[in-house]
Amino acid sequence: MSTSLVVGIAGGTASGKTTVARKVHEALSPSRVAFVDQDSYYRDLTGMTLEDRREVNFDHPDAFDTDLLVEHLKQLKAGSAVEKPVYNFVTSTREPRTVTVNPADIILIEGILVLHMEQVRRQLDLRIFVETEDDVRIIRRLTRDIKERGRDFDHVVSQYFRHVRPMHMGFVEPSKRWADIIVPHGGNNDTAIDMLVGALRARMQRMR
Repeated sequence: MSTSLVVGIAGGTASGKTTVARKVHEALSPSRVAFVDQDSYYRDLTGMTLEDRREVNFDHPDAFDTDLLVEHLKQLKAGSAVEKPVYNFVTSTREPRTVTVNPADIILIEGILVLHMEQVRRQLDLRIFVETEDDVRIIRRLTRDIKERGRDFDHVVSQYFRHVRPMHMGFVEPSKRWADIIVPHGGNNDTAIDMLVGALRARMQRMR
């Protein structure tokens, strides 16, 4: 039987999911916390040209190697370390190296489709949805993709209307119904994050 508490943190693109996960991680130290990001499990597109990779719908469930992600969650819950892939967002390929993630008291898994995917959802003990206004999210994504991922303005805007927005409406937003806790206003909502941390500490106490 697993003694780990698995917490899923979902939400739209650039909603502040990673910020919430980081703040929870920091607040729970020195408790052992493992962090798994769904983005690391994008399928490797090495066999495609860069132009073709740019046209892939990265917000669709099929873009992810969900079988590997679920297997890694199961291994962590069973007390075994895993080798998490490293994904290069500039080239849209997996790098040869991996990152070791050790089992922990709390396993945080964050990603846009964490609550949508039933296989992942079944592994979760607590389900969080981070909610942020659409205009804030698109500005954040635009800034991030241009500065950090080598995209140009026109590509980011085109991708948003062709892929990001439809997938958000079709998969991400509806998955909110599976959430145990909704964190409004993203990663800057320290009050909600403090309440979440308190709930996690209480759950951990009951497990001991």
